[in-house]
Amino acid sequence: MAGSPPVYIVFNPRSGKGRGERLVQPVLAAFAELRLPVEYARTTRAGDETSLTEAALARGFRKIVAVGGDGTWSNVGNAIVRAGGGAQLGLVSAGTGCDLAKSLGIPPKDVPACARIVAEGKTRLIDVGRLENRYFLNVTGFGFDIAVIEDSWTVRYLGGGLLYLYCALRQMYAFPGFPVEIEVDGRALGRRELLMLVFANGRVFGGGFQIAPQADLCDGRFEMMAFRNMGLLKRLGLMVRLLRGRHEGAPEVESLVGSSFTLRFEAPPAYEIDGEWIRAQSRELRIESVPRALEVLAPT
Repeated sequence: MAGSPPVYIVFNPRSGKGRGERLVQPVLAAFAELRLPVEYARTTRAGDETSLTEAALARGFRKIVAVGGDGTWSNVGNAIVRAGGGAQLGLVSAGTGCDLAKSLGIPPKDVPACARIVAEGKTRLIDVGRLENRYFLNVTGFGFDIAVIEDSWTVRYLGGGLLYLYCALRQMYAFPGFPVEIEVDGRALGRRELLMLVFANGRVFGGGFQIAPQADLCDGRFEMMAFRNMGLLKRLGLMVRLLRGRHEGAPEVESLVGSSFTLRFEAPPAYEIDGEWIRAQSRELRIESVPRALEVLAPT
């Protein structure tokens, strides 16, 4: 691969409870084995991925590899989309969930294979979602999954998908549900009393839940999955179906496909974008698809 243009690698050393730091040398070694020239940097605080990517793009780098999880990839992807594209995003899994990689067929623990995907240069042009002043690559969600994320901040002894599963089980008892009014592509659906509301660009979220088995990253639309609020036993049964990707068609689940959604809450809600917790600026939110906005290095 001598003569290849340089690759810029953004490492999030805190991702995956320190796995990002442990992967620095293996990732550099894998790219050296392929004779791919690289420059790299480590993040030092939350959100650093964005400024590092912006600086790399300004210097002319056109392959940006992000080593972390969904939040890291989302921040790097945001910088690329805001710059108008023109650069390719490569993924190396080092985070807690790493759900986008599952939908793209990128191996979760094989660093040399990830380096080869970057070296081969095959890409997919995927949609992104826009919500307030952020883009999301995989999912955005409200309600139960926010409670799970907030609960995970208190747990220090688990990691990966097991952490999310444990916190999800705890929140089965604790989370009260929420009301919301929904419009899809300008059509009013009315008020819903929900446990969880997810807009999926990819198929997987929460470290392995098959939230939207039919979702397509490249069709210009989202799968809206609305889970009706319900009692504990039904919640547990639905979680089992969700883990298996068999929740679609359940009477407690409403599934719709659309390119834009308007949500009205009683107060500005917390929500997650690619696993990152955010407090909304308004009680009314618009979510819309931006088709084919990001080029990702991935198996075709």
